[in-house]
Amino acid sequence: MRSRTPSASGKNARGSRGNGATTRSQLLEAAGIVFARKGFDRATAKEIAEAAGTNAASVNYHFGGIERLYEAVLVKAHDELISLRQLQDLMVDGLSAREKLERLMTIVVALFAGPDSSSWAIRVISREFLSPSPYLAVLREKALDPKKSLILDLVAELADVPKDDPLVTRCFFSIVAPCGMLLMINQESLSQLLPSLKQSDPATLERHLVQFALGGIAAVSASAR
Repeated sequence: MRSRTPSASGKNARGSRGNGATTRSQLLEAAGIVFARKGFDRATAKEIAEAAGTNAASVNYHFGGIERLYEAVLVKAHDELISLRQLQDLMVDGLSAREKLERLMTIVVALFAGPDSSSWAIRVISREFLSPSPYLAVLREKALDPKKSLILDLVAELADVPKDDPLVTRCFFSIVAPCGMLLMINQESLSQLLPSLKQSDPATLERHLVQFALGGIAAVSASAR
């Protein structure tokens, strides 16, 4: 467990701008960049605060320490990729299961193909999954599990089986795994390994992911009956 940074004397722990909400937001953004570059273990409250234009005591004031700041950054990073609200909006009544899947893949491919593919959010999440910290449990509880539940609902709908059927979890993995690869593998390395993939037209890649997912679900559902 990391020790908390002692309060800096002569400065307002709320931040140089005196606006608590602004300072908190600046700390989250600055921390995301620092954690993406250095990882949690090598980052310090002092350098994060300096990057945010405030003092080290503000990390304790607004978050209760660098550990809680890191937890907040993990949740924010995942929400930067896809928020719970976005997923909820995808799952609206009136859309077919295929249309919901198409919308989900549109978001994934846009992240992969767009300028945000090298964002700090992707790098923070990648670091955490590749080398988990004790704070992964917070990310799972606050971000991963609620979103996973919605996607499992969609997979169950696509497979036309109950959500607790083991087939749903297996299909969920098969759909999410390539999406995770697109987003979390170093983009430069992926471009070198699979240059034609990075150069693919986004619409073509979206259609492929949808068709592959639907074909796979149909095949395993048929074999299970």
